[in-house]
Formats: sequence, structure tokens, C-alpha cells
Amino acid sequence: MLIDFPAGYVEVKKRQQRVTMIMESKHIEYTVIDITEPGQEAEKDFMQTNAQHKGCTISDPNPRHALPPQLFNDTEYCGDYDDFDMANEVDNLEVFLKLAAPAPEPEHKNGDESAPATDAAAEDEDENKENKTEDNGAAGDGAETTEGANEV
Repeated sequence: MLIDFPAGYVEVKKRQQRVTMIMESKHIEYTVIDITEPGQEAEKDFMQTNAQHKGCTISDPNPRHALPPQLFNDTEYCGDYDDFDMANEVDNLEVFLKLAAPAPEPEHKNGDESAPATDAAAEDEDENKENKTEDNGAAGDGAETTEGANEV
């Protein structure tokens, strides 16, 4: 018996397996809907109508319809396999799957639009304090030296 699968079938199957493997490893509950099974025509139509990306593969770079896997959180579209893979790579899968809200942007104090203080900036400040202390000790006469030091 010879079974001939359509172009891209093996690649699509591998992608589906990778998605389920990652979801299981991260203990994320999910439901697989196999649109090839009898009785799943409504789900297939829903996927093809609501998928915003077609999920192209190497063997089918311009599919006529969206290819599985397409990911939804209930009826809200999350993305295709490539979107899923990227979210997993940058450790942002929960946000991609709409399970968690995106991390809020840090607020800037006093309307300062510059980047918040970093560890490097804190180290520079500590170094300046040490330099001020060393300079004061080196002066020997108790005179305050402010050269190269930031006043806090």
C-alpha cells in the first residue's frame, strides 16, 4: 500500500508535534483540534477564516489556506507556528498565548524620558563616593574635594 501525503504534510506534522511538546514541557493546558478528522469542518472553516498568517512551509511557501498549526486562545487568534516558535525563543510564550499580560514598561521618575538607572550607573556612583572619600583623606587638611565626585 502506498500513501501519498500532500506537499508539506510531514513538515506540518513535525511543527504540530513540536508545539505540543513545548506546551507539555511548560505545563500549559491545551486542546488539539485535528481539522482532518470527520466532523471537524466547522473548526477547519474557523481556523481558515480567523488565522491572520498562513503558516507557510518550505515545501508550500504560498499556501492557499492557513496551514496548521494555528494557535488560538478560545476564539482569539494568537499566531502561527513561526510566531509560536519566536515567542518560545525569546521566553515570551505566556504573553503570546494570551495567558499573561505583557510586562509593564518601567515608569520614569520626574518625567525623565531617559532610561532608568542601570547597575553600571549605580557602580559609577559608588566609585565616585569612594573617590571622594579617598580624595578627602589624601587632602589631609579636612578640605572638601569635589573634583570628579557627584554630590548626593
